[in-house]
Amino acid sequence: MADLLEFEEPIGVLQKEIEALSMLPSTADRQRDIARLRDRIQSIREELYESLTPWQRVLVARHPARPTTLDYVEQLFTDFVEIRGDRRFADDHAIVAGPAVYHGTPLMVVGHQKGSDTKQKIYRNFGYARPEGYRKALRAMQLAEKFGRPIVCFVDTPAAYPGIESEERGVAEAIAVNLREMAVLDVPIIVVVHGEGGSGGALGIAVGDRILMHEFAVYSVIPPEGCAALLWRDTNRKIQAAEALKITAPDLIGLDIIDEIVKEPAGGAHTDPAAAGQFLDVALSKALAEIGALGSDERLERRYQKFRTMGRVGIIEA
Repeated sequence: MADLLEFEEPIGVLQKEIEALSMLPSTADRQRDIARLRDRIQSIREELYESLTPWQRVLVARHPARPTTLDYVEQLFTDFVEIRGDRRFADDHAIVAGPAVYHGTPLMVVGHQKGSDTKQKIYRNFGYARPEGYRKALRAMQLAEKFGRPIVCFVDTPAAYPGIESEERGVAEAIAVNLREMAVLDVPIIVVVHGEGGSGGALGIAVGDRILMHEFAVYSVIPPEGCAALLWRDTNRKIQAAEALKITAPDLIGLDIIDEIVKEPAGGAHTDPAAAGQFLDVALSKALAEIGALGSDERLERRYQKFRTMGRVGIIEA
């Protein structure tokens, strides 16, 4: 059972009751009581997740049991073969990439990988990619262009790795090159923001024709804690910052930053990864079909206009 978040305390109380009843001898009445408690948990979970605050959505997006890129690859794709190394410095385990088959269609998968347990999280650097990770991603995407394969990018990172060695090896330049090159890659590109879409670390693999975002994911220019520290010199105002940043899926679809919200199970993708994968499967199939039907010139022009028009503001006349 996935760890509960701070706002899910009412669910925890009921789960303890179920555990206590499960330790007693099984009877028909006791099984009915357990079933009733489970129904109550589902009802409370649905109520809680219908009205999450922006900060609560941040907590859900960061849940340690949230499905990773490789989880979705295992569920939705076949014949995945991982590409390693950037051919310049090293292999970055925080980004995975490789060809795969999706419903009979060969394509390229690229994504951040946080890891699913402590050992894996350390190995994957908690999803903080270094410059060699972005260069590996671009190498994979250019290979996809060479063979005419669509690209699916999975975004889930707090940010690009800010360590001094990352800066020395040119992380800003690596991200900038990816932005430039992804804008003109002559194959369909679908981006899926399924966890944290943090700053330039996310954007480095997030230029595409269609941007899908999971219902409880977040996509931000800076983490709420960092924003609060910069604006107010007080990280405790992170809740206020999360509200002001407009980082949730409903906010971003209203601002035309993303194109579609991918539904999640009540309680978030971590409570039912199989159902989360099924919801993503439907959205991904639709997006690939729609973008794949466009001609090359039209697709590239739409991609250009999509990002060119972001950030426009209205002028209020006196």
